[in-house]
Amino acid sequence: MPEPFLFVAFGGTGDLTQRKLLPALRSLMEKEQIDVRSPVLAVATQRYTDEQYRDWASTAVGTGSSDGRWAERLFYQTIGGSGPEDFRAVGARIAALEQEHNLPGCRMFYLALPPPVFPEVVSRLGEAGLNRSRCWTRIVVEKPFGGDLESAQALNNHVHRYFDEKQVYRIDHYLGKETVQNLLVFRFANAMFESVWNRDRVASVSITVAEELGVEHRGRYYEKAGALRDVVQNHLTQLLTIAAMELPAAFDSRAIRYEKAKVLKAISPIGPEDVAFGQYARGHLNGAEVPGYREELWVAPDSQTDTFVALRLNIANWRWHGVPFYLHTGKRLPRRVSQIAVTFRRPPLEIFRPSCPDAINPNVLLITIQPDEGFDLQFEVKEPGQAIRLRTQSLHFGYAETFAPLADAYQTLLLDVARGDQTLFVSDEWVEASWQLYTPLLGERPPVRLYPAGNWGPAGLEHLSWPPRGLMGSNTDSAKS
Repeated sequence: MPEPFLFVAFGGTGDLTQRKLLPALRSLMEKEQIDVRSPVLAVATQRYTDEQYRDWASTAVGTGSSDGRWAERLFYQTIGGSGPEDFRAVGARIAALEQEHNLPGCRMFYLALPPPVFPEVVSRLGEAGLNRSRCWTRIVVEKPFGGDLESAQALNNHVHRYFDEKQVYRIDHYLGKETVQNLLVFRFANAMFESVWNRDRVASVSITVAEELGVEHRGRYYEKAGALRDVVQNHLTQLLTIAAMELPAAFDSRAIRYEKAKVLKAISPIGPEDVAFGQYARGHLNGAEVPGYREELWVAPDSQTDTFVALRLNIANWRWHGVPFYLHTGKRLPRRVSQIAVTFRRPPLEIFRPSCPDAINPNVLLITIQPDEGFDLQFEVKEPGQAIRLRTQSLHFGYAETFAPLADAYQTLLLDVARGDQTLFVSDEWVEASWQLYTPLLGERPPVRLYPAGNWGPAGLEHLSWPPRGLMGSNTDSAKS
């Protein structure tokens, strides 16, 4: 268990704090994974007293009256703006709480705020002397970290004026998912898979984050972001670097971050033939008609913002030379799923071709990140009978069938911040290498391809492996004769 610390949430009445941060902190306390003496100080512009904030938390996230011990750990500080006097007041409240609760001075600042205000808050924390303490001080920053290479470099430089890199935790909640973390164990603790995890045995790798939802109330943000910035540059690329990285020298944050950054630096520039952008139009999903992207609130009627991206990457290193990696994401697709599909090469001699004129299905390893977390390994078997008929079957492992319900990603990540473990967080080097790869795609490009909501994205993207094998449903129980 980490030592007691003070959790300071800037944006303490916002959606992220309500839906994720407070429930995660409460769960960690109930599980006795953080010290019960660790208080929460919410900072926001609303004028609340401590008791009023506790009432708000009780209504918003079900805390308070049902657990007096948890409610007593919630405190509130009104901040009028971002002036020096406001942050001096925050500093005074922090010092008072640490003295009142006999805390050692460990502080976690969480910026649950819109990205444009990150630099100013970082500056004010540093100018108020809140970037250092007698214990440790760590700052957590939500994605997106920059909007292109230039802005990411500028933000990194600005943060480093006041905080050392070892104090900075750039959070991507995808990395807190148990199935993402288990990719490292799956690869490096199972010799049978690591021995075939290379260009000699693997034909292609597809990584997909598909969503049923549209942009909902996020149209204003999405018009500036698009799917490339919102999902590809972070979630999908994180999965890519974990799936493709070399064995780290040690299971620690420095070694793992180093290997992930090496993958990005080995990726060849992305050509125009290697990427396609789409945008959902009006259609039907789950039996209901849904609006197109251009009909959403805060979206321009002629918008060219991408809600779908398919691209092909080539990693120019010894392990992966010649193996295409496909990244896909889209909104308003038929179902929600995040999945990695590793397709292995077909047998070099198809001795069953006289009996089975169709090509034999390749073995495919499906790693499902969400929902229904688990693994499926597809392989060929002979059907009973005299005739040679092949059928694709699957070996299956499901987390829900073996383990208790998985912890929310924010519980994992907040606990890692408290422990000082940066393994699951994004480094400055990774951020800049990722933006260097994708920034050229943010300029002029062909018009987006429209696709009806409820369909599997734009048509004619077979060259980008869309849709990938296994995405539209199980490929098992398919017979060939």
